[in-house]
Amino acid sequence: MLNIPTPSFPAPSSQQRVSIGRSKVPLKPGRSLMDWIRLTKSGKDLTGLRGRLIEVTEEELAKHNKKDDCWICIRGMVYNITPYMEYHPGGEEELMKAAGVDGTDLFDQVHRWVNYESMLKECLIGKMAGKLSFVSTDGVSVENKEIKYLNGSLATGKMSVINKEAQPRYDWFQADSSVTISIYTKQKNISSELVIVDHEESILRGEIIVGDYSYLLHIELSHAILNSIEVNITGKSGKIEIRMQKKDLIFWKTLGKLLEGHNSFLKCFERALCYRKCRLVSKSNINYNTKLFCFELPQGCHLKVPVGHHVYLKLDISGIDIAKPYTPISSCLLLNNECPLNLIEKRLYLMIKVYPSGNFTPHIDSLATGDYISISNPQGDFSMTRTERVVDIFLLAAGTGITPMVRLLQCILKDLSNLQTVKLIFFNKKQEDILWKEQVEELCLTEKRFNAQFVLSEADNIWAGYRGQISSSLLSESIVRSKEGCKVLICICGPNAFVDQGTRLLQDLGFSKEEVFIFKE
Repeated sequence: MLNIPTPSFPAPSSQQRVSIGRSKVPLKPGRSLMDWIRLTKSGKDLTGLRGRLIEVTEEELAKHNKKDDCWICIRGMVYNITPYMEYHPGGEEELMKAAGVDGTDLFDQVHRWVNYESMLKECLIGKMAGKLSFVSTDGVSVENKEIKYLNGSLATGKMSVINKEAQPRYDWFQADSSVTISIYTKQKNISSELVIVDHEESILRGEIIVGDYSYLLHIELSHAILNSIEVNITGKSGKIEIRMQKKDLIFWKTLGKLLEGHNSFLKCFERALCYRKCRLVSKSNINYNTKLFCFELPQGCHLKVPVGHHVYLKLDISGIDIAKPYTPISSCLLLNNECPLNLIEKRLYLMIKVYPSGNFTPHIDSLATGDYISISNPQGDFSMTRTERVVDIFLLAAGTGITPMVRLLQCILKDLSNLQTVKLIFFNKKQEDILWKEQVEELCLTEKRFNAQFVLSEADNIWAGYRGQISSSLLSESIVRSKEGCKVLICICGPNAFVDQGTRLLQDLGFSKEEVFIFKE
């Protein structure tokens, strides 16, 4: 008798499910990230080879596929992850999926942003033996290509075969006081959020997102420019101009030296994440354990985070680069026109809950005004096109899961005239845990289409609102279409257990996967 599995919601291969990230498992005492860092610094042999590096054949790699003897390959490099098993937040079972094989694809699906070279450098066995095959953008295979580093991360060992005609092209010209790079994307209605430009010292890096692909310009400029860079986009033709002011009024014979990855056109997930140093401008308390951090982008940076997308904050903690995702928000929930637009675009606001015994957030909290932190390019799958022709939008948030909802709320209330109802169902433990409660209540008063429902799982006796946790009865009562058959969008964000339970309940209530989107916190 065949055992037919129950359909998963969202589907296991869905980008929504990938965006949640892996579920964490409880670790044994003494198996935290800081414990792992201390172990790597202890001088203990974590490879079993007494410091030797070897070449590993596929046959040899396949032999090491057990929990007490586990090697994996990531981008051509082999690591003995046996000592790391008990320290992995995703659990041993997740690591065993790549035991004795090339785990590059699995790694990229779950946590491409992790600096595994730093985390596992004391576990390095060596490199895979044999030739590596690369595919260039013109479809030609290149054997024995040297593995190189791109923006501090190891470039992927295999590149997508793409249609050469779809690849953007560029040229450049100069005037007496300026240099302009023109990029022709061949895409109509391209948004400024899809263009990221960084200029640091003499290096210019421009990345253009074209559908699922990333086009890169990476140049060491031949002469100095002023820090201010102007980016202009002609939406109808898909032309992008990067305009730079010359520091010295001289004639440039060349644009500059072409660097690794220049003029490449790859699948976005194959592109190494780019980070830039951002200065902490301010931090303020939101409640007893959550703070609002304001970071300033470098002067030579053009970066706009799309609604619902997140960035990674990266810190060096005891010699290991650790990165965590956070969703930028606005400085307040209510629409505020007091701050100049150019200043808003140069700053990122992040709402971060600080865990005193955490491995990461205490280090962020210890930053003083003027200190720097590395912030990545935006990542995410949400598109505002999901809101087209939607009549009702329901937002299910738990704790800091409200962060992706902030800018989404502002955009839909401002720009979508067809909306009938926007409802926030906000789950917390206690009343003092509710983030921006006063602002949410004020928005209810000023915007007639918006209403909020606070739900507390550990409410005190004076709480007069909803009590309990996410449940089928609560959702069936709270999520009601304005009219039968109208198009709705339900967004959900919070801890993994909350999100998993919420999506199951929504499925049971008859909502389709097209009507539900899962945000990363």
